[in-house]
Amino acid sequence: MLRVGLTGGVACGKSTVAKMLSELGGHVIDADKIVHELYRKGQPVYWEILNHFGTEILTADDEIDRLRLAAVVFDGGRVQELNRIVHPAVARRQRAWMDEVGAKNPDAIAIVEATLILEARAKQETDTKGRYDKIIVVTCRPEQKISRYAKRADVSESAARTEVERRTKVQMSDEEKAALADYVIDNSGTLEGTRVQVERVFSELEALQ
Repeated sequence: MLRVGLTGGVACGKSTVAKMLSELGGHVIDADKIVHELYRKGQPVYWEILNHFGTEILTADDEIDRLRLAAVVFDGGRVQELNRIVHPAVARRQRAWMDEVGAKNPDAIAIVEATLILEARAKQETDTKGRYDKIIVVTCRPEQKISRYAKRADVSESAARTEVERRTKVQMSDEEKAALADYVIDNSGTLEGTRVQVERVFSELEALQ
């Protein structure tokens, strides 16, 4: 089985590329969905986060409010504290999922969509280097990230700019990510243009099987 990491900056179009890869036959899991599960009330990660960051991050229903947590983490310079709690748990879930995919289909292409794959590897927070055979990085123009985030989150351009800039500060630049990638998909143009690139990359991945 081929293990692939799909990453890129905030609002660059990772999910769009992931959907295209899935349509072509790739097995795709979104790390953000794993995080949502880990954040649910009663999960071990939930209690670790609550004990570490306090009750001000909770909703009225005692669930973790991700926007409040983001404000505490990003504005307080505490991103690495959160990552040390969450990343190992996410990595364990990803490994379990990959093992399941490989057991069912030894020739599968298993793709993990996650924002901080390369950052985690650089900081050695997880065994990222050993978990992926190939890395795909999705890029787009900076102004596109802001407009796409505004549309996705249903917020103003000004609010989107603030959030994109806040998140970008704790990530590698697109140029740094691209330099470490095996494949780079430029999502600055049309969807059809992106699809052509995705199809080419997937064909190359299939050839490695």
